[in-house]
Amino acid sequence: MGRKFFVGGNWKCNGTLEQVKKLVSTLNEAEVPSEDVVEVVVSPPYVFLSTVKALLRSDFAVAAQNCWVRKGGAFTGEISVEMLINLDIPWVILGHSERRLLLKENSEFVADKVAYALSQGLKVIACVGETLEQREAGDTLNVVSEQTKAIADKVVDWSNIVIAYEPVWAIGTGKVATPAQAQEVHNELRNWLKVNVSPEVAASTRIIYGGSVNAGNSVELAAQPDLDGFLVGGASLKAEFVDIIKSATVKQG
Repeated sequence: MGRKFFVGGNWKCNGTLEQVKKLVSTLNEAEVPSEDVVEVVVSPPYVFLSTVKALLRSDFAVAAQNCWVRKGGAFTGEISVEMLINLDIPWVILGHSERRLLLKENSEFVADKVAYALSQGLKVIACVGETLEQREAGDTLNVVSEQTKAIADKVVDWSNIVIAYEPVWAIGTGKVATPAQAQEVHNELRNWLKVNVSPEVAASTRIIYGGSVNAGNSVELAAQPDLDGFLVGGASLKAEFVDIIKSATVKQG
């Protein structure tokens, strides 16, 4: 069985209640490929999770943008895995570069989060990616392998993990990895999983791309053999997100 195309929308720290309701309405009215073809997950800020969950069409799922590394308690400002499960939120994004860089979350901490979230029943979009300096130094593959290894050291079951490769230099900058650049890293990540985890995990784990994805480049990117979908930032707040979802049909050709 092939890997089902996956499109995630990371709304980041954006939106008012009115804007969020309008965006959900746009998604609800959209004609997109069936659940057999594409899995769609949107990730609003914490404060809008329940609203989006209640209003969003049933064939789209909801993700949190982060969670705490262990059970809740005296951790001011944090949101626990258990709270997300209580709200019936099935997915969480972990290790996004904005948290790695701005909030100094290292690979081991991210891996601990991934392992704990999985242990409690959440599904995880685990982000990896290199900075511009690391790419220019030729360290891309070393960086993403190290970030993936940290997770592999603490996880046994990969069935509920989606890996999101997001080159930091392409996030919100308008710069996009070329299809060939994206395919190269996705292929290397899959080979790393094959050698260091198992051929079965390598064949079944979805590796999606994030970094200034839009309606204009999504079809060409989606055509790459090791690219299994997208984690979309800014464009997920616009109507063009629907066109990005539709790019999943490229895999049907």
